[in-house]
Amino acid sequence: MVQQRPSSEHIPIVRAPGARDHAGVVPAHFIVRVLRARRAPGHSSPHLLTLRSSADYPLGMELPDLKDDPYLKVLRPLVEAYLAFELTASRHIKSLRLTPSQFDVIATLGDTDGLTCSELSAHTLVTKGTLTGVLDRLVAKGLIRRDSVKDDRRCVKIRLTEKGDTMFRNTFAAHIAFIKPFFERALNQKDIDVARTLLLRLRDSFQQEG
Repeated sequence: MVQQRPSSEHIPIVRAPGARDHAGVVPAHFIVRVLRARRAPGHSSPHLLTLRSSADYPLGMELPDLKDDPYLKVLRPLVEAYLAFELTASRHIKSLRLTPSQFDVIATLGDTDGLTCSELSAHTLVTKGTLTGVLDRLVAKGLIRRDSVKDDRRCVKIRLTEKGDTMFRNTFAAHIAFIKPFFERALNQKDIDVARTLLLRLRDSFQQEG
């Protein structure tokens, strides 16, 4: 669904251990620092993203000359686009009187017969550690309910209430209508197909390494 957030209730798509801001994404000042970094004269500059274990990159290691690194030329616009999207999308979601986490859960539950907590965790960007709290607040708002599964009392399905379904149909439609013009202004259909293919390829590359 929509990939919202800056919120501590979420795990971001772009991660940089040891260089996080409050949203957990690569902060702009970190990218600027890396872009300005220089290796001492006489040293070679290896590729930035060589596939090795994270143990091969100890803290305090000397940075290579990254001025013309082709991967950083992609990284910075990618992160800046993500941050700009997050800021704009989150502001609109909050204007609907929901947090980004709550919106993510409601949008994911919409048009379903309910999902287990494990399924919600897999299909939203809400972390497992904060999902229970998000669900508790949605229950308190009367937007979702927890139902025991008939054949397995240990399993609970999370479903939208009638009020929650109305919220889903109103807020999801409003948010899509709000976000769509930003994409239409920047991308035609061919661009969208290419961008999706490249982003999925990049995502899969990072997931394989992780």
